[in-house]
Amino acid sequence: MEFSLQSLDGAFPCEITVDEDNGRFMLRKADTSGEVFNTMEELIQWMEQNWHAEQFTDPQQYNEMMLNLKRHMANKDNTVN
Repeated sequence: MEFSLQSLDGAFPCEITVDEDNGRFMLRKADTSGEVFNTMEELIQWMEQNWHAEQFTDPQQYNEMMLNLKRHMANKDNTVN
């Protein structure tokens, strides 16, 4: 899964990549720096602590992305159990 969100304070969009098959969980911030995580859970936790819907030109898009990621993670956890 990949998401692109336009921040209010950056010329480049924030990019979020969740590639479970290859173990890639990363994001690029508005300032073009990035973060890499070991799990989707760590990625989601970082976004919840550091980003807020109001930081983006379309806050609903951020909320929908977070909801999709959490649903995907819950479905994955249910499949394993």
